[in-house]
Amino acid sequence: MAFPNKTKVRKVLKNLENAEGTLALSEKPTALEKFRWDICQHFLAYKRKHKCTQKQMSEIAGIDESKMSKILHHRVEEFSTDRLISIYQKLNPKVQLLVS
Repeated sequence: MAFPNKTKVRKVLKNLENAEGTLALSEKPTALEKFRWDICQHFLAYKRKHKCTQKQMSEIAGIDESKMSKILHHRVEEFSTDRLISIYQKLNPKVQLLVS
């Protein structure tokens, strides 16, 4: 089976924007989009490492479970970058931010 061409991939990604589930990083993300994506990836890594549920994470972070779900699925339009970082700091107080 051959990998779909770029046109087909773009069409699928466009359709996924309106679907439930995890959003993909855009084809040509800005530095900020990449940074916010990476923050969400840290939430997912925390969840795996600590073998905790979305509900447990939301309780530790002090946010609604629905908001934690949005973060875990990269649906973070309603969150500022500062807010994402401060929520993650509640899970991992030793987090260090690196800019390269």
